[in-house]
Amino acid sequence: MRVLITGITGFVGSHLADYILENHPGVEIFGIRRWRSRMENIQHLLNKITVLECNLVDASSVKALVADVRPDKIFHLAAQSFVPSSWNAPAESLTTNIIGQLNIFEALRESKLQNCWVQIAGSSEEYGMVYPNEVPIKETNPLRPLSPYAVSKVGQDYLAYQYFMSYGIKAVRTRGFNHTGPRRGEVFVCSNFSKQAVEIEKKLRPPIIYVGNLDAERDFTDVRDMVRAYWVSLEKCEPGDVYNICTGDAISMNQLLDMVITHTGLQIEVKQDPARLRPSDVPLLLGDYSKFHKATGWKPQIPFRKTLNDIMDYWRENIR
Repeated sequence: MRVLITGITGFVGSHLADYILENHPGVEIFGIRRWRSRMENIQHLLNKITVLECNLVDASSVKALVADVRPDKIFHLAAQSFVPSSWNAPAESLTTNIIGQLNIFEALRESKLQNCWVQIAGSSEEYGMVYPNEVPIKETNPLRPLSPYAVSKVGQDYLAYQYFMSYGIKAVRTRGFNHTGPRRGEVFVCSNFSKQAVEIEKKLRPPIIYVGNLDAERDFTDVRDMVRAYWVSLEKCEPGDVYNICTGDAISMNQLLDMVITHTGLQIEVKQDPARLRPSDVPLLLGDYSKFHKATGWKPQIPFRKTLNDIMDYWRENIR
């Protein structure tokens, strides 16, 4: 089996490659990177996988790569995935996320690879403005996106549905709720709070953690559970259909911050940084994964406290 992972150098892509190598021997892994991609997440994998350079918004580059690799499965993880950045560069988020996916689908059509299965990594941000009587969120909930990033993911989601209906592309649409773990970029909340706390532990900064909106509540899944879900989605889910992947539990950013500070055992001051506040924020994202569980048997296995401990340990090892 030949598997292509877009965004393999990133947080989720590198963990997915780890999972496949550990649990599915014999699978040949190809990964896409951009010329400027940082390689530290996959440095330990370079002798076990094939990494190819490709710009997903360049249609000719994508067509040539897909024709050469001829994958059996594609995990499409490459994206502009940081919500605040989408406010500053909305056109880039829309272009990267929607046109990049369009080019993959067109490359599959041109190479006559309609039997290739494609997992489309959507997001709970697609749901956007969720009302209290709508939680936990099911796949049937209305989509009310509140950021350019969320709009781009809705575009990817419906593009996958359209290409399945129009051309039979075997795309499975997953809406992953927040996921985190070791290697998560420092701009994302769990990693950011943890990195600040570790820098305080190491006396590299004053005992102050800077925060944004602490009232928001999120449903966090460990990335190692998430990539296991992505894999099984292409084994047991229906093409064209959509599935939530989450834990069914939510914590507030305030609770998260308390856990991080408690983990250090230090007295730490908390200050709000206006630059960390968004023009509009989703107050609550709490998912229902019963449809995905029924289709696959998957359920989360790693407790959030372990996830947070592993993130803290990751920063302790990588901050000098």
